[in-house]
Amino acid sequence: MPRKVTDSCIGCGACAAECPVSAITVEDVSVIDASACIDCGACQGVCPVDAIVEE
Repeated sequence: MPRKVTDSCIGCGACAAECPVSAITVEDVSVIDASACIDCGACQGVCPVDAIVEE
């Protein structure tokens, strides 16, 4: 199951830089493309505010 970004996201982009399949874009906050996400958890491990959770 893909990860999701919660409202605590600060839009820093750390997760996007870590994603091995480029499934994350950053606008005001990070957005994960669920169809591209391989559920590796790399993004969750680098989020400084714990804004990424398992869906």
